[in-house]
Amino acid sequence: MNPSLRYLNGYPEHLVSQIERLVESGKLGAWLTQRYPGKHAITTEKALYDYVMGFKNQYLKKSSPISKVAYDGKIHVVNNALGLHSFVSRVHGSKLKAKNEIRIASMFKEAPEPFLRMLVVHELAHLKEKEHNKAFYQLCCHMEPDYHQLEFDARLYLIHLELTKKS
Repeated sequence: MNPSLRYLNGYPEHLVSQIERLVESGKLGAWLTQRYPGKHAITTEKALYDYVMGFKNQYLKKSSPISKVAYDGKIHVVNNALGLHSFVSRVHGSKLKAKNEIRIASMFKEAPEPFLRMLVVHELAHLKEKEHNKAFYQLCCHMEPDYHQLEFDARLYLIHLELTKKS
């Protein structure tokens, strides 16, 4: 398998071979652009926080509060992830304070909005479900009905970014 297709590990061979043909023909970028034209305008941390809170307030009103939402330039390189949800408990006197933070890989500042939405939904789902289990993916699909397709297409976007960076 082409090393740049590592994001598709675990997907059925017939899908991987279709993508391999798109890559070899040089048409992956055009396909993505046609399917997801334009980039979103959520480039500041404040705008990202407001965007995330819109989803949280719509779907997860009673879940734990979020103390921070940020773009992070180190996530993809260090953690081999696209977003991170961290939960930190700290002792303050006789009380235990919990903080939830969501970090999104900086490369998604210039991505199509549906990919950012998929990542936000994924990280918000971790407020209720810590593991990637059936309930977790059901919650993701509740917040974003096209979650699985967007996750797959975001993987194609990553492949495209890597290939265009090399050339």
